[in-house]
Amino acid sequence: MKKINVLISTFFGYGYLTKIPGTVTSAVTVFFIYIAYEILDYTDLRFSIIFFILLFFYSFYAVKDSETEFKNKDPRQIVIDEVLGQSMPLIFLLYLNQTNQISIYIEIYYILSFVFFRFFDILKPFPVSYFDKNHKNYFGIIMDDIMAGLYSMMLIYLISFKF
Repeated sequence: MKKINVLISTFFGYGYLTKIPGTVTSAVTVFFIYIAYEILDYTDLRFSIIFFILLFFYSFYAVKDSETEFKNKDPRQIVIDEVLGQSMPLIFLLYLNQTNQISIYIEIYYILSFVFFRFFDILKPFPVSYFDKNHKNYFGIIMDDIMAGLYSMMLIYLISFKF
């Protein structure tokens, strides 16, 4: 089971990339979700939300189980948190699109969600920084990216009103 948890925590090995594994994993998440929603037309919002919630809760277990495989308390190899955080504004885009609240090309929203998420994940404004600094464990690893995802969702929402 530990091997499966490491596989999930590293997002099938993307976490082992030597350069910018978090950014690459976020970009891959955007790419996969774009393909699913926009090209394959898989737009079941309920399934997306349920899958996200299940992955969110499972990730706590997987990351906690995987932490011992790595040397530091917030291993860069663990990138499932980037998948979760990046998925949040993308699932929100699906909702906005289905409720006709998208007023510019959808691809621009995908790019913005990637840029916003990486911005908040790297700069770590409060409360992202709170979880990053005060919870040096599986909880903090996941929750700082969830907070970055929430900030990204808020900006996407504001932009949907502006244009």
